[in-house]
Amino acid sequence: VQLQASGGGLVHSGESLTLFCVASGSDISINNGYWYRQAPGKQRELVASISRPDTTDYAGFVRGRFTITTNNANIVNLQMNSLEPEDTAVYYCEVDAFIGRDPYPYPYWGQGTQVTVSS
Repeated sequence: VQLQASGGGLVHSGESLTLFCVASGSDISINNGYWYRQAPGKQRELVASISRPDTTDYAGFVRGRFTITTNNANIVNLQMNSLEPEDTAVYYCEVDAFIGRDPYPYPYWGQGTQVTVSS
């Protein structure tokens, strides 16, 4: 299973971005999906999570600006609105996914995608 994260870029304060996380491989079923971020000089922090079928949770700094979604198969996206310079970071996705008939989900990480918000 490979996880591909994309959608990052350079935007101005107040603008929006959508991050995409796609798991490639056969017979994948996402159980939980996560988006993390890591700013320069800071530790990686959890931004949002989603659990089958659609239970979501967000970090306090999100303040209603972001929405995490999944198709419960192989995609976990993060819609980010009203971006602020403080949101500048490398964003990473992670999923816990069932593969085929495996009885337990396993974690998979994608590479990061850079989000830069200018003031």
